[in-house]
Amino acid sequence: MIIKTLAKSYLSKLKFILRLNPKVDTYKSSEKIEYIPEGYKAVVLISADFEMAWASRYSMNYLKPLEQTLESGRLSRKNIPLILDLCDKYSIPVTWATVGHLFLKECKPEKGIRHPELKRLPHFQNTYWKFDSGDWFDYDPGTDFQTNPEWYAPDLIESILKSKTKHEIGCHTFSHIDCSDQNCPDEVFASEVIACQKAAAEFGVKLSSFVHPGHTVGHIKDLADFGFNCYRSDAENVIGYPIRHIEGIWELRNTAQIETRIGWSDQYQVWRLKEIVKMAMQHKSVCNIWFHPQIKDSKFVQSVFGGLFEFLDANRKYIWITTFNEYISFLDSQLR
Repeated sequence: MIIKTLAKSYLSKLKFILRLNPKVDTYKSSEKIEYIPEGYKAVVLISADFEMAWASRYSMNYLKPLEQTLESGRLSRKNIPLILDLCDKYSIPVTWATVGHLFLKECKPEKGIRHPELKRLPHFQNTYWKFDSGDWFDYDPGTDFQTNPEWYAPDLIESILKSKTKHEIGCHTFSHIDCSDQNCPDEVFASEVIACQKAAAEFGVKLSSFVHPGHTVGHIKDLADFGFNCYRSDAENVIGYPIRHIEGIWELRNTAQIETRIGWSDQYQVWRLKEIVKMAMQHKSVCNIWFHPQIKDSKFVQSVFGGLFEFLDANRKYIWITTFNEYISFLDSQLR
């Protein structure tokens, strides 16, 4: 497994040297608008999949997925304050695609059933997850954020909202479901989104941006109907422009992920991310960088996030660093 992972890391390095990943895509879905504001050379969007313990509980990548998912929650709690401090130091806004359950201070089973108001996913298996028995909410502790802080995060959400930097809270479904049209019935998707909107409203948050868990893109028309103006996709890494779909919703395509990789030093990571941003500036395009907060090495967080953020701040004159919703508002304002 280690050899395979190492080979994959070096192959990614080779593809980057050959400029195959990320690729430059100059396609524009609308010639009526300017994608980069006047005076800037690039737009940089940074987003986080804020999911705590909800992401890996049905993962096929781990022998003990429950242990891994709890560790993800603990690591997120450790890293998010560090990232927020770096964001404030360099004035870097992040779009936090947040699992709706994290808004809750507590939840309690009703007659032994957790969240009976929510429709359930049928059993399924996809590229990453295998959910073939039991109830989707079996791992939900049904307690509160003091007792099981891996499953709830109202305190962290408050920290994001109270930050000096103006961040955005986006939607990552209520319970990190597979959103594909194949595995997710309409009523399940609707109940998850409604639960997210209700939970976010308690914090005065209106959800406009969406990130599908596990890249399970689906229900695009439903997203538009629920008032979302964009979603992030991951078909391939792209330096280019967002795509406006017939439903009136924008697709923001990923460019690069910040993640620890075997064979990649922190210095290489920072250099690579800087080069990707420079490529976006060269082509006057959008650079969409994303990450998971559950990074094991806190030194990596300080050096890589700090190195990237320092570079972005130093080049702020040429780069518009903004959130999903602010960027989409800029695009939509040209179509009115």
